[in-house]
Amino acid sequence: MLVAMPGLLPTTARVSLLVLLGSLLFSCSSLSHRAPEFALTKIEESDIKDASGKEPVTEDDADPEDLEVFHPTDQWQSLRAGQAVPAGSHVRLNLQTGEREAKLPDRENGQSDSREERRRRRLGKVDVDANSFTSEELKKALAKMKASEKAERKAREEEVRKKFRPIEQLKEEFEKLNMKIETDYEIMVKLISKFNSSASTLDEKVAALYDLEYYVHQVDNAKDFLSLGGLQLVIKGLNSSEASLKEHAAFVLGAALSSNPKVQIEAIEGGALQKLLVILATEQPLAVRKKALFALSSMLRHFPYAQQQFLKLGGLQVLRSLFRQKGMEPLRVRVVTLLYDLIMEKMLLEDSQHGEQMEEKMQQYQQVRLVPAVVEQGWCALVPKLLAMPEHDTREKVLKLVGVLVAFCRELYRGDSALGTALSLLRSEYEQLAAEEQSQGDKDGYFRELLASVNTILRELG
Repeated sequence: MLVAMPGLLPTTARVSLLVLLGSLLFSCSSLSHRAPEFALTKIEESDIKDASGKEPVTEDDADPEDLEVFHPTDQWQSLRAGQAVPAGSHVRLNLQTGEREAKLPDRENGQSDSREERRRRRLGKVDVDANSFTSEELKKALAKMKASEKAERKAREEEVRKKFRPIEQLKEEFEKLNMKIETDYEIMVKLISKFNSSASTLDEKVAALYDLEYYVHQVDNAKDFLSLGGLQLVIKGLNSSEASLKEHAAFVLGAALSSNPKVQIEAIEGGALQKLLVILATEQPLAVRKKALFALSSMLRHFPYAQQQFLKLGGLQVLRSLFRQKGMEPLRVRVVTLLYDLIMEKMLLEDSQHGEQMEEKMQQYQQVRLVPAVVEQGWCALVPKLLAMPEHDTREKVLKLVGVLVAFCRELYRGDSALGTALSLLRSEYEQLAAEEQSQGDKDGYFRELLASVNTILRELG
C-alpha cells in the first residue's frame, strides 16, 4: 500500500493520490463479490466433489460412446489407437516420437468450439471420416441411406410399370378384340390350305408360299410342314405353268431341305430331284432357275445318296449347259461354289477320324464318283475361264475350285498357256492390292488371301 508523504508532495497532488487509492480499494472489494467464473484463481473440476465425496458425473461423462472420441484442445496431444478425431481437427505425425497428434484448428478470435458445438458440426457434415461418428450415429445414417435407396427403387419400378402393361392386361385386351396368338404350326396349316385352295388367286398362293419359306427354315417347322403334306404340294408346284408359282415353290423347298435329312429323304423319294433338273435344263426365267439351283444345292449337301442319284440322272451335264447359255453368269458362280463344296465335303470326311457312324457314311460317299465325272466331262478346262471375270468374289470361288482340281488336272493346266497368263496377271494385281492393304495396317487382308491362292496354284503347276 502506498503512504502519503505530506512533506514531499504539494496539496493538490496529495488530494489526487487519495482519490486514486480509494477507487482501487473499491474495485477490489467489488471483484471479491462477483460470480465464481471471474475468480482470480481457477478451480479444477477434480477439486469439486459432492456430499458423498465422489466427483460429480457430467453430461459428457454419462455418454459411454464419447469415451472413444478424442477431444482436441489448442495444444498438440497424442492420439491413442481407435480414437475418432472430430472433423476439421489438425492431425500430424510426430517424427521424433512416431505418434499421431491432433489439436483444434487455429481460429482468428483465439477461441475454440465447445464439445457440443463440435458434435453438432460433425453430425451436420456428410463427407467426413466414418471414424468421427459414434456407432449409433452410423446406424442412423445407414438406416436413412437404405430408406432413401428403397424409395428410389420403388420410384423406378413405378415408372417402369407406367411404361409397360402386365401380360394379364394384354391378354384381356386381345380377348376383347377377338384376337388369338397363333403358333407356327397353326399358321402353317392356314398357309398350306390357302396355297392348296382352288378358290385362292395366283397372288394369294404366291403370298402363302412366301410366308411359308420364312417358317420352314426352322428344322422343327420343316418336319411339321412334312407331316402336314406341305412338301408334296410344293413339289407338285414345281410343275406349275406359272413362273412365279414355280419360283416360290422351289424357294420353299430349298428352305425346308437345308440341313434337314428327314426332309431330304422325303423330297428325293417324292421326285423333287428330277423336277429341279428339268427346270434347270429347260428354257426358264433366270429367277426360276436361281431358286431351282438353290433347292438342288440344299438337297445335295451332306446327302451322298442324293449326290449319287444326281450323277446318274446327268446332273453335271445339266449344270454344264448353263455355261453355254447367255445371261446365266450368276448361275455359273453358284455352280462353281456347289462343286467346290461337294468335293471338299468328301475330302474332309476322308481326313476325319472314323467312328462307326462315320464308317457307314464313308461307304456311301465312296459310291459317289464326283471328281472322276468332273474330270471326264471337261470341267478342268471350263472352270478356269471364269478367272477373266472382274469380280473379286467370283475369282475367289474359281480359285478355290481350281486349287482343288489341280491335283487331278495338273497336266492339262500345265499345258494351258491361257491359264498361266491369267494366273500371272492375277498375281501382279493382287500383289499390289495386298501391299496397299498392308500399308493401311491390314496384314491378313482379303487380297492377301487371294494372292496366297494364286501362288499356291502356281507352285503346284511349277
